[in-house]
Amino acid sequence: MAAGSYNNKDLNTIEVGWQVYPYKYGDANPRLFIYWTRDAYNNSGCYNLVCSGFVQTNSQIAIGGTLAPQSVYGGSQYEFGILAWKDPGSGNWWLQVGGTDVGYWPSSIFTHLANSASYVQWGGEVAPSENSQTSTQMGSGHFPGEGFGKASYIRNIQTVDSSNTLRSANGLSLINPSPNCYNVQSGTSSNWGTYIFYGGPGRNPKCP
Repeated sequence: MAAGSYNNKDLNTIEVGWQVYPYKYGDANPRLFIYWTRDAYNNSGCYNLVCSGFVQTNSQIAIGGTLAPQSVYGGSQYEFGILAWKDPGSGNWWLQVGGTDVGYWPSSIFTHLANSASYVQWGGEVAPSENSQTSTQMGSGHFPGEGFGKASYIRNIQTVDSSNTLRSANGLSLINPSPNCYNVQSGTSSNWGTYIFYGGPGRNPKCP
C-alpha cells in the first residue's frame, strides 16, 4: 500500500507491505517493509529504519522481519492487516500492522503529506530488467484469474476520510501496463468488501 501527494518532482509517499528483496536482505523470504520519501526518491527517505524518519513505538512487530507462516499455492492461506492513517490531533501518519500500533511518520518530515494524501494505491510492483521484461514473479507468481488459494489478494480495501472514518474504496482505477506479464482484477463482496487479486509470472512466452 502506498499513500502519496505530489507536485511535479516533489513526490511525498509512505509505503508499507511485504517484499522479497534478496539484494537487500540476503535471502528470498517475504518481509514486512516500510518506506518514505518527500522528494520523489532523490535525497530523502529510506526503507524500514535505515534512516531517521519513522518513529517505532512498539517492538512487538519487527520492521524488516520475515513474515511467517506463509501461504501455500493450493493450500493454507495467511494474511495480515495494514492500516495507515493521519492522526487529526498530531498530524502524524500512524501505522498499524495486524491490529497493533507500530509507530508513526512525523508530519514534520513531509511537505505535501504534512497536510493530506492525494491518492492511495494497493497492489504489487517488480523491479524492471534493462532490455526485457523481468522474470521476477509478482505475488504468488500466478495470474489473478486463478482466484483464492492460488493468486495473491488484498481485501477489505478502505481509506480514512477527513473525519478519521474508514470508508470502502469504491470505483478503483486498475493500472495494468503489462497484462501478459502481470495482471489485476477487482471486485466487491459482503465478506471481502472491495478487493483485488493481482500478480503473475513475469517473463513467459506471451511476455517477452
